[in-house]
Amino acid sequence: MAAQIDAGGGKKKVRPEMNITPLIDVVLVLLIIFMVVTPLMIKQFWVNTPKPVQNDSAQPEDPETPAVVVVDAQGKVKLNHEPVDPAALPGALRASLRGKKDKTVFFSAHDDAPYGTAVDVMDTARGAGASSIAVATQKAEPAP
Repeated sequence: MAAQIDAGGGKKKVRPEMNITPLIDVVLVLLIIFMVVTPLMIKQFWVNTPKPVQNDSAQPEDPETPAVVVVDAQGKVKLNHEPVDPAALPGALRASLRGKKDKTVFFSAHDDAPYGTAVDVMDTARGAGASSIAVATQKAEPAP
């Protein structure tokens, strides 16, 4: 609380005046505190929902098993040692790659396999979602 003393010639009267500076300081500090704390009070929940499953296949294969596509000498295509119709190959590859982190497809072709069929199979694998195509080679025989 502040007081003002009359500087006039006669009686000295003390007139009380209210000092509102501390009040304004406190109000401004509270305002700043509320401005900082209010955004922290908002509750947000982030929900990651699974993506809808396409109708290519009911269950994806084991995520650890790599996808291996083989073209034999007659031009027949096999996916993981199972014969696959070339028209059904894109759907089978999508189903095989669905749950895997590594979308690499291993490709192997017999020496006498038709070149066009081998290239078509690699294009189909890329179109089915393969991030890379690794060409599988035969193991070298140990030297005697």
